[in-house]
Amino acid sequence: MARPLRLGAAVAAALAGLLLAGCTPTGAGPAPTAAAPAGLTGVRLSVPAGLATGAFAEHRTVQAPAGWTVSVWARLDGARLAAWTPDARLLVSRPGSGDVQVLTPGRDPAAPPTTATLVDGLTQPHGLAFAGDTLYVAESDRVDAYRYADGRVSDRRTVVDGLPDGSTPELRGAYAHALKSVAVGRDGSVYVSVGSTGNTSAEDRSSSPERAAILRVQDGRTTVFARGVRNGTGLAIAPDGSVWTAVNNRDRVAYPYDRSYEGGGGSDRGAVLQPYVNDHPLEPVARLTAGRDLGWPYCNPDPDVDPGAPDTAFDYAGRGFVRDQETNADGSKLDCAALPRVEQGLPAHSAPLGLAFVTLPEPYGAGALVGVHGSWNRTPPRAPEVAFLPWRDGTLQDERTLLGGFQSTDGSRWGRPVAAVTGPDGAVYVADDEAGAVYRMAPPG
Repeated sequence: MARPLRLGAAVAAALAGLLLAGCTPTGAGPAPTAAAPAGLTGVRLSVPAGLATGAFAEHRTVQAPAGWTVSVWARLDGARLAAWTPDARLLVSRPGSGDVQVLTPGRDPAAPPTTATLVDGLTQPHGLAFAGDTLYVAESDRVDAYRYADGRVSDRRTVVDGLPDGSTPELRGAYAHALKSVAVGRDGSVYVSVGSTGNTSAEDRSSSPERAAILRVQDGRTTVFARGVRNGTGLAIAPDGSVWTAVNNRDRVAYPYDRSYEGGGGSDRGAVLQPYVNDHPLEPVARLTAGRDLGWPYCNPDPDVDPGAPDTAFDYAGRGFVRDQETNADGSKLDCAALPRVEQGLPAHSAPLGLAFVTLPEPYGAGALVGVHGSWNRTPPRAPEVAFLPWRDGTLQDERTLLGGFQSTDGSRWGRPVAAVTGPDGAVYVADDEAGAVYRMAPPG
């Protein structure tokens, strides 16, 4: 279904004069946030008195479904990806601190949890996944498995090592996407995301081990499962057992059509035009199969309903590819028309990170949660949010915002969600590395 461009700079009046629960911060308050997306309303962010520092020293109003409550559940600097343990504790990775934290709820699940270090001394730990009582932790250069029990880990063993990161000699310390994610398939195969070293670093496709790829470790053997995946930080197993990734796609893409885009006549093909860059290429949310190629850096998925038109509507479902004018202008590197269409996508520069398949209360149902980190190079910036993509008939549908309000109308931000997962209590728990927090979203009832 085609849908119009959503601009994060839409101006709306902010809800003012609301007190945070348990604290009474002073000052004029934050800048107004954009209007709430359809189906959401302004909700007071509840903050326990002892947690009302930093981003929460000011009043905050978020955008959430009517009837839901949203609170700061824990403060945790650099909170990234998250996973629930078999005994109902929340693990959160912190690459910058080199550790994984374990958050243990009390009798009241809404009360702040007890926080402790599960494992430390790691190299940029990021991805977390469970298979029974086995915990998989993806560091920047390896994936290890641990036996988990009672809030502790033991029996560490290496699943795969030698993964590329800033310490890899050939990269000489320059690696833009060193953080790894991990997922475990129904058959026990371990999937690992390996990001590209840069924006259009084509040499990643011929490196060993291959970068800009999803690797599969099966029976001790590591192979390339999917390639051309610029930075597939979102990595998860769907309800039907299929493997899905949410991808941070390329920046500063050149206009690929032989026509005028800015109205000056002639052809703008090959020019880097900020109005075009703002909305191209889309960020894939794709089902992966063995051998699939998502095209990077030679082919870009295109959301244009009217290809190349500056006023076109956008469609993010079932999209095909166009040639990258910087790396594949004549199509000799890769036949973009032969690539399978991308199942689903997010607007350009959304920066999807955590991906988790969940079931939420109606009217949502089964679907996927994506931590949308927001853009760094779009004008105006793409706003951070937690997105929900319904799961219907074996695929993902168009996204809708589940939690927003982190960005003001002037483009400034106080928070950036990374990952969202559902807890045993039915609430949604959201890790935010900008505000250094874990939020708890509780549905009505």
